[in-house]
Amino acid sequence: MNIRHKQLGLGFWGLLVVLAVGGFFALVLIKCVPIYINEMAVTRAVHDVASKNTASGGEVDVAAIRDALQRRWDIDYINRIEPKEIKVVRDQQGLKLSYDYEAREHLFYNIFIVIHFAEDIPLRSSVG
Repeated sequence: MNIRHKQLGLGFWGLLVVLAVGGFFALVLIKCVPIYINEMAVTRAVHDVASKNTASGGEVDVAAIRDALQRRWDIDYINRIEPKEIKVVRDQQGLKLSYDYEAREHLFYNIFIVIHFAEDIPLRSSVG
């Protein structure tokens, strides 16, 4: 009874399956990382613009906000969303900069990765 003889380890087909699964996850990771890096740049830019622009008495200069966002977009090379898609929204807490978009990346053949991003960033309000 030599049981060890039948337990040789990972065979060729097992190795092939492990490499295929690992390759698939590596491909998904390679495609998703740039999307999330872009989203972090969008979030950072919108937070910076929201913290530097004040909403005094419920009034805000939307053109100045869009210009500041466009400058940040040009410097940070942000794509997948345009500054004109950042909306100024009023709610119970005050004014907010809001965005809502989907990033789509081709994976292979006719399969895509779609990631949805949305955030509301409050504008700094001036007191008095």
